[in-house]
Parts: sequence; structure tokens; C-alpha cells
Amino acid sequence: MGHEGIRFVSEAEARRAERSEQDLPQEAKTPVKVRVFKTEGTGLEIVWKDGHTSRWSFLWLRNACPCATCHDERERAGRRPGESKPKPQTLLPMYEAPPRPESVTQVGHYAISFHWNDGHQSGIYSWDYLRRHCQCGECAAA
Repeated sequence: MGHEGIRFVSEAEARRAERSEQDLPQEAKTPVKVRVFKTEGTGLEIVWKDGHTSRWSFLWLRNACPCATCHDERERAGRRPGESKPKPQTLLPMYEAPPRPESVTQVGHYAISFHWNDGHQSGIYSWDYLRRHCQCGECAAA
């Protein structure tokens, strides 16, 4: 009898999952200012209504794509949102262009979407998803 479908998690991961299921206050997931540093190629910054500021690199955002295909692939591989796929071990690694959005679109009043330079464009990054995955030291420690 195998353990397919069963995933053992650390206590820290269990606490993180529990927090992610709790409702966030509306002001914690309402952006006041959204800045996409497309020309600089650095990433996304959001200032939230509660005064908090969150930043993500384009690499993290591409690796955290919330679309069903990317989500399922991450789950099967046991990777967290934003965690890169392991690179194949080769003698001469192939150059891979860093992820950058070719275009960015607001989705209603609840999300943002990127059309990435690798052609991928099906991920819708809700404000709630982004706030729950804030990369700042304060949120990472919580």
C-alpha cells in the first residue's frame, strides 16, 4: 500500500497553511499603489491600504504562477509558490532568458495578470494571493 496523495509537512508548513486559510482583513488585500518595474526588469511592488509594502521579483512571480497547470505541477514536485524548478545537470547549461512580462493587465478590481516572455499568460494573481505570499522579512517570519 503506497502513500500516494499523502504529504507529510513540517510544523512550520502546517502553521503557514493554517494562516493562509484564514480570512485577511479587506485593507490587507486592497492595494493603494501598484508599481510594475517592467522597464527595469526587477518586479512588482504593492503598497496596501493597511500601510504594508510588498515586493516580488519577476522570477518569483513566474515561479509562483497560480494557474491550474503551474499549481498542479508545483504540488506534484513538492515545491512552494516562487520556488524554482531544479535545473537539469548538463555539461554546458543552456542560457535561459530571465522571466519578464511582455504585458501586464489589471483583472477587474481583484487581480493582475502577466503575459510572460516565455509565452505563458494564464495565471491570474489575485490581490489576496499576492498578500498571502508577501516576501518581506516581517511576513516571512510570521
